[in-house]
Amino acid sequence: MNDDADQDGTGIGAGRAMTWFLVVTGVLGFIASFTLTYERFKLLTDPGYKPSCSINPIISCGNVMTTSQAAVFGFPNPLMGIAGFAVVLAVGAGLLAGARYRTWFWAGLQLGVTLGLVLICWLITQSLYSIGALCPYCMVVWVIIFPMFWYVTLHNLKHRVLPFPERWREGLDAVLTLHWFGPLLWYLVVGGMVLIRFWSYWKTLL
Repeated sequence: MNDDADQDGTGIGAGRAMTWFLVVTGVLGFIASFTLTYERFKLLTDPGYKPSCSINPIISCGNVMTTSQAAVFGFPNPLMGIAGFAVVLAVGAGLLAGARYRTWFWAGLQLGVTLGLVLICWLITQSLYSIGALCPYCMVVWVIIFPMFWYVTLHNLKHRVLPFPERWREGLDAVLTLHWFGPLLWYLVVGGMVLIRFWSYWKTLL
């Protein structure tokens, strides 16, 4: 079967690496979101409860969960993570079973991971520069959201789900060869932001 385009009406599949990537990141994101939701409800029912991820004044999800940024749409943000990562996991599981999805389905996944990345970028800036605390479970999502966006985007460009000028195909092939560079850059930028923002604390640990 041809995985390059949905021209024959059979849908578009994914390679084994991409398939397992979606499964693993879906599981990690779901677990982190579920744990955060559990901790949030425990805090709501018992104001004296200390979340398991509240280690010190800086690494403290308790300080993050009680802010308005933790409920952007009026309900705990992790509930969106539970739903979103469950979808990613289901897509990966379907691919493992041999499923091939139509172009519109991949486009929908692209929209989802793009909106997720936008929200997480905003939450990162809020966590660092407004709240002034780090949530370990949130940081699990920070770690996986950009690679998820990156690889879904590369997959959709390669398989022509997203419009892309043919004259730039060679450039895309080069990016596909160096696919690891995007996530590495993300980790360096976000890691650098965390290091600089809380340097006064980190240096006390040296």
